[in-house]
Amino acid sequence: MTLPRPLILLTNDDGIRSPGLLAAAEALCDLGELLIVAPATQQTGMGRGSPPVADGVVTVEHLQIGCMDVTIYALTGSPSQAVTYAVLALADRRPDLVVSGINYGENLGTTVTVSGTVGAALQAAEMGIPGLAVSLETARAYHYNHGDGVDWRTAAHFTRRFARAMLATQLPFDADVLKIDVPANATSETPWRLTRQSRQSFYRMLPPANRPGPGPLIPLDYEIHVDWATLEPDSDIWAFARDRVVSVTPLSQDLTARVSFGALDGMLREAQT
Repeated sequence: MTLPRPLILLTNDDGIRSPGLLAAAEALCDLGELLIVAPATQQTGMGRGSPPVADGVVTVEHLQIGCMDVTIYALTGSPSQAVTYAVLALADRRPDLVVSGINYGENLGTTVTVSGTVGAALQAAEMGIPGLAVSLETARAYHYNHGDGVDWRTAAHFTRRFARAMLATQLPFDADVLKIDVPANATSETPWRLTRQSRQSFYRMLPPANRPGPGPLIPLDYEIHVDWATLEPDSDIWAFARDRVVSVTPLSQDLTARVSFGALDGMLREAQT
């Protein structure tokens, strides 16, 4: 009896029509059986959110990619909800790997808690499935809108490379998700480096020019901002933005602060006396 091919669940936060999703599908298609389940609309910035869905809809289509005809599901919901629904309701067996991406725009530093791309991979990890989140540096104009001026080949190369590695071996305890960030000028020959998530925010929100009153919200702009004086040399931002290598960050679901519990316990008890 032959074993079934690995089942790879592919999702994203840019929506089912994203060219980055298609590029990932093409890169993964011969590594196993693909199940593509993604939000029907743009869900950038959703994180691991799971908002109530009153009138959810699932639509089904078929997509011909390089090596197979794939059934794709678009659903009303967040990236995290796409993963949950796919695993519990759509997959005929437990996925061996969840790949989220390829995302328009890098997800670095504290941005990981905002990113729907990373959120989908973390949801997979919560369900006991290895998660891979892949993001490509793009112009800001593409962060919320799909564009045709993006070359996905290098990001697709690294998507395939790390997906194949994750299918071949089990990550060690506490490495629940691999977060991959690919510089725009990277090639398939660009080195990759294991990094830590920086404690800095890669994007800085900007205040509005005028203080708003009651009425519609004024959209807030943002910019890339790096404090190089305090940036950690082993961080994802340093590797990506300064050294221009591919950043590979193992993420843990354990968000507990790495402090001495004894010292913190004593400090808190003393402050309460």
